[in-house]
Amino acid sequence: EVQLVESGGGLVQAGGTLRLSCTASGFTFDEYAIGWFRQAPGKEREEVSCLKISDETTYNSDFVKGRFTISSDNAKNTVYLQMNSLTPEDTAVYYCAAVEAFLGYVERNSCSRGMDYWGKGTLVTVSS
Repeated sequence: EVQLVESGGGLVQAGGTLRLSCTASGFTFDEYAIGWFRQAPGKEREEVSCLKISDETTYNSDFVKGRFTISSDNAKNTVYLQMNSLTPEDTAVYYCAAVEAFLGYVERNSCSRGMDYWGKGTLVTVSS
């Protein structure tokens, strides 16, 4: 059974930091790309960052460049999202998701093709 379990969300003041974790099971971790997405109240879900595990290609949306960093610990089948300089506009439910990667091919953003599996999400609230 495939599982993606997010953790690390919570309440933080503007300017603060959080690190989200996504632990995966039930599939071959290094054959996938793992992405972080978020959905704010009343808004559509949007991609935040994506990491192709096999070649460590990363993609970051423009609104998080320089503030958020996606990384992985392959021994733990875990992907992290380090979030710095948080603003109230970052308040959302953050989801991790996985998509089977095109191994051996260069992909700028593996997560743009649509995701195969989703976690249940973790809430991030940034107060002003």
